[in-house]
Amino acid sequence: MILHHEFIRTAKQFKEKLAIKDRTTDREVTYERALIASLILAKRFKKFKDGDIGVMIPTSAGSFLTTMGIVFAGKTPVMINYSTGAAENAEYAQQKCGFKTIITSRALLEKIGCRLVNGMVFIEDIMEQLRPTEKLAAALRSKMASGMIIKSLPKANIDDNVVILFTSGSEKDPKAVQLTHRNIGSNIEDLKKVFEFSAEDIFMCVLPLFHVFGHTGNLWLPMTVGMTAVTNANPLEFKKIPKLIREEKATIIAGTPSFFAGYLREAKPGDFESLRITLAGADKTPQWLRDAYMKKQNTVLLEAYGATETSPGVSVNTPEHNRPGSIGKVLPSVRVKIVDIDSGEELPTGKEGKILVKGDLIMKGYFDDIEETSLRIKDGWYDTGDMGMFDEDGYLYHRGRLKRFVKIGGEMVSLVRTESIMEKYLPDGIECCIVEVPDSVKGGKIVAAVTAAVEERDLVKKMSKELPSIALPKQFVVIKEFPKMGSGKIDFRTVTRWVRSKIE
Repeated sequence: MILHHEFIRTAKQFKEKLAIKDRTTDREVTYERALIASLILAKRFKKFKDGDIGVMIPTSAGSFLTTMGIVFAGKTPVMINYSTGAAENAEYAQQKCGFKTIITSRALLEKIGCRLVNGMVFIEDIMEQLRPTEKLAAALRSKMASGMIIKSLPKANIDDNVVILFTSGSEKDPKAVQLTHRNIGSNIEDLKKVFEFSAEDIFMCVLPLFHVFGHTGNLWLPMTVGMTAVTNANPLEFKKIPKLIREEKATIIAGTPSFFAGYLREAKPGDFESLRITLAGADKTPQWLRDAYMKKQNTVLLEAYGATETSPGVSVNTPEHNRPGSIGKVLPSVRVKIVDIDSGEELPTGKEGKILVKGDLIMKGYFDDIEETSLRIKDGWYDTGDMGMFDEDGYLYHRGRLKRFVKIGGEMVSLVRTESIMEKYLPDGIECCIVEVPDSVKGGKIVAAVTAAVEERDLVKKMSKELPSIALPKQFVVIKEFPKMGSGKIDFRTVTRWVRSKIE
């Protein structure tokens, strides 16, 4: 599907229905008004010379309409992470992708204390400068048939970029991922099939649009299906969001495990009663969190798996097919194989290897980086860099990043497995991150970073029942608060650097 064309058809079908209910600004936008606003903004954005335009606006009616307006204008939105180092991220994106204009919000810059970057244009100013004639012209265009509106826009191809997103940068400098209409569209079609999404659903949208999970799931999915998207700009408002779910009778929410832990901590009994899909992704979901959701809210927390480069969904657990601990069954149009990390040979069921993915969901490539693209995509297969395996029933299991497997004393050790075992025995509310540091005897040793002091000897004794000695932490370091990415993931690269500086 061509996403903005599908949105136009949906907007024409559901004219008076609420498309966006913005709970940060108390703004309500019907599908008809969303279409008019997108047409108005498209005309404005056409005036900018850049083929790409940066977007740095929190999840809101403003970010939805700005992003769609850029696509309507025949240009590509480049989504910028404002959660940490906003100004530096903006300049990095401009330099990497070769554009100048960034649509942002004055309110955002003031709130996060971000300096002005050359090329920034405030959405508040654009809206204030709109003339009555512009609004009237867009309103008249919106009355035309869908086909006529589509013909009046710049020609679009299914393989055109619809967004550029940046990888998290948790392991190395962020890469600019080009996703097309075909990529995101294929993911939406698959998700609609397995979850039976419909226009009756109300999506609680809290994820930032600079994250692929939010861009596909919170923006294009509800806007092409005809759902009502209830938006909240800050996913870290743990007290507010459970209240919004209850008030709006939301049926779907997608988030990261760290966000869901915060919501559960602040939720009152029955807050999540209306939810039929509670989907966690972007990081591993610990068993204690699944158990706590069921015990405290009678809510099944479903785990999914994906990557920025896969638009994002690769596999999901669903209410009908859910195997806790797995990352679900592969989506209908997607192919996955597990291969030996050395030979590249496909491995049978039950054998652990590297996860490769193929299908229409695979990115066009990294912007201006043919070398890195060719390293990650071969014969149409995308190398996720993750380790995993299939069980006999077709459920996929994630065993961690290949980069988080280390060789100690000649043996391969999974840092993620050590983390998973430790999490089972940690007191509630304490996080851990396992890193490797150089060791003169065995080449490396396992160190546990934790957010509070623990009974180290007792904890290691419990873990030793499930792990070999070589995989047990030899030292503990307390870091009161782990640095996080915008998605809520632990910034592993920074934690590793901190731990090594404390020990070395």
